[in-house]
Amino acid sequence: MDTGLLHSLRMHTWYSATATADLILPDRPVDAAPGIAWQNKEKMPLHWTSLRSARWKSAFIAVFLVLLAVVTWFTPPRAVEAHNVLHHLSFLPLMMAGMLFGWRGAAWALLFAAFVQAPAIVRHSGRWPLDAQDQIVELSIFGVAGLIAGFLSDRERVQRMRVEATKVELEHVYTELRQKIDQMKKTERLSAAGQLAASLAHEIRNPLASISGAAGILKRGHASAENRDECLGILDKESQRLNKLLTNFLDFARPRLPRYQRIQPAALIESVATLARHAAVLREVELVLDLSPGLSEMECDAEQLKQVLLNLIINAVQATEGRGAVFVRGYRVQNRLHIDIRDEGCGIPSDQEEKIFDPFFTTKESGTGLGLAIAANIIEQHGGLLTSAHNPDKGMTFRIDLPLERPLKPGETSVLQ
Repeated sequence: MDTGLLHSLRMHTWYSATATADLILPDRPVDAAPGIAWQNKEKMPLHWTSLRSARWKSAFIAVFLVLLAVVTWFTPPRAVEAHNVLHHLSFLPLMMAGMLFGWRGAAWALLFAAFVQAPAIVRHSGRWPLDAQDQIVELSIFGVAGLIAGFLSDRERVQRMRVEATKVELEHVYTELRQKIDQMKKTERLSAAGQLAASLAHEIRNPLASISGAAGILKRGHASAENRDECLGILDKESQRLNKLLTNFLDFARPRLPRYQRIQPAALIESVATLARHAAVLREVELVLDLSPGLSEMECDAEQLKQVLLNLIINAVQATEGRGAVFVRGYRVQNRLHIDIRDEGCGIPSDQEEKIFDPFFTTKESGTGLGLAIAANIIEQHGGLLTSAHNPDKGMTFRIDLPLERPLKPGETSVLQ
């Protein structure tokens, strides 16, 4: 076998490896349209953009092979280098046929190439048998390479079809799932609105009954001066109770957005503890602060965070029966601030623990049941979490978990950066 044949073998090995790598590991994603079995989305040279149909592509390959055969026929047999180039060019249409039409297309292209090259091979076999032998061997090798490329192309085509079918099915399932989730959210919102309305009506009924009774006594005009003062006190007290109830309900239903600013969490916790210490002293409850040194600055709505802390500390003080203590601990965990409020009260029954953040749920006789719900809502708006847990001995611990930096919207930059 001469130098030209060895050179063709090296070209075949390199090109087959490159084509196989491109077929198995494409360097750009495939975006096949639904319903199309396979579509070549690779960027081709400009002249390929007009050959969109299979007929034009097959015609191009056939014309390519015919032109090679014609040029080979008219090339002088003594032009060895020219014949080597022509023999090597047969590799291109055979590989195109395999990659575009699969192994069957490569087989048909090989048969057609053998048919059109047969006259030149027969003519050269008499006087230049070595050239005819090289042409037969190279055509066979290139044909096998085209068959391999066609087999890999068919396999990739089947895989693309399967991936496309799976993609369409997943899109359909995702659409149905999203519709179901939207329906569930709508049903959940309607159910929550109904529960809130029922709870609000129940909470309003008692003050209205007291106001109605006091107004009826005053309307009859037979009440003594002492009874009139008592009825007026009831009207004032229940009116304030209704106003507080409705105000808290509006705060829960339509919470305002946080107004972020940079604060020192230690100073904020100490200021809230100062406000709550008066109520703690009246109930003989000690308020103990444990703040880690060097707490970092954070971004939050200081007024809203004070409201949450004050509510939790007052609740802890009221839950502590007799002499006891309420412990407030502030510390940092990675890039988050944790504030624990631990009391020594009787705790909350396990069957009611899941309801403590629900609106209008309360274990107090005079409570509205909206304090913890509003607190949880505020912390959630800050990108944090408010949780509760039973202490090993007695009482409860409420934990505020807040990020040190406010949640950023796309394109925003933190103030702390």
